[in-house]
Amino acid sequence: MKLTALVDNSRLDNRPDLAVERGLSLHVNTMGRQILFDAGSSKAFCDNAALLDIEIQHVDAAVISHRHHDHCNGVTHFLDSNSKAQVYFRECEDTDYCFKAFGFKNNIGIDKSLLDKAQGRVTFVDDTTEIFPNIFAVTSISDKYEQPKGNKYLFTNSGQGCKPDTFDHELLLIIKESDGLVVFTGCAHSGVLNMVETAIELFPNTRIKAVVGGFHLVGLPMFNSIGGTKEEIKAIGRELQSYPIDKLYTGHCTGMKAYGLLKGVLGDRLEHLPTGRSVVI
Repeated sequence: MKLTALVDNSRLDNRPDLAVERGLSLHVNTMGRQILFDAGSSKAFCDNAALLDIEIQHVDAAVISHRHHDHCNGVTHFLDSNSKAQVYFRECEDTDYCFKAFGFKNNIGIDKSLLDKAQGRVTFVDDTTEIFPNIFAVTSISDKYEQPKGNKYLFTNSGQGCKPDTFDHELLLIIKESDGLVVFTGCAHSGVLNMVETAIELFPNTRIKAVVGGFHLVGLPMFNSIGGTKEEIKAIGRELQSYPIDKLYTGHCTGMKAYGLLKGVLGDRLEHLPTGRSVVI
C-alpha cells in the first residue's frame, strides 16, 4: 500500500507549494484500487493531488469518515474531478453539526447541497460494507473505551435544540492486505482505541500494520490545547502500545501537544503524516 496525505493541518517543510487547511484527505493505492479517504473542506486536496502526481479522476471510490465540513465538503470538488467513483457516507439522521464553547457557536457540518449534487454517486451504509474485495467501510464501532474529551464541544441539532454529538455519522475504513490490516480513523471521535478494538473484533489474530488518521486528542483547536490531562493522553498511548500495531501515522485533530505526549510513550511506532508525505505500508 502507498499512502499519501493530500491535505492536513501542516505540510512537509520542503513543499511550500502545497496548500494546508484544518482538514484531512488521504489517497490510498492498494491491491489495484485507488481510494480517497476524506476530502478536506475545500478544493485544496485536488490541487495538491495534481502537484503530487496523483490523478483524482482515476480514484475508484471515496470514503467519508464523518459529516464535519473539514472531512467532507471537498466532495463537491471530487465530483467535479471524477465522473465514476461512488462516495460512501454512513447512513444517519439529517441534522446540523456545531461547535460550542464559552458562548461561541459555529456551524461545522456538511454542506448539504453537495448531497443533492451527488445524487446517484453517493452510497449510504448502515452496516459493515465491503466496497471492494478486502476494503471495508465499518459503521459499528466498539464502545469499550470512553470517547475523546474534546468531543464535549461538539453538538448536533435536529430541530429540537442542541444535543451532544453521539457520532452516529462516523465510520472507519479497514483495508485487509495479504500481510495485515490498515485502519483509517478520520477524526476518531468514537475513540482511536475503540476503532482499534473494532478492527481486532472483526479480524481476530490479524496483524495491524498501521493505524492512520486523526485521533481527536486536541481540546480547543484555536488554542492547541489537549483534550484531557497529560496523564490521560499518555494512558491512551500506553493502551495503544499494548495492541499488536506496527505503526501509527497521525496529524490533523490529534494536536501537536498530544502528539508529543504520545510520541514519548510510543516512540518510533508513531509518526507524523503532514500534507505531501507518502509512506509505503
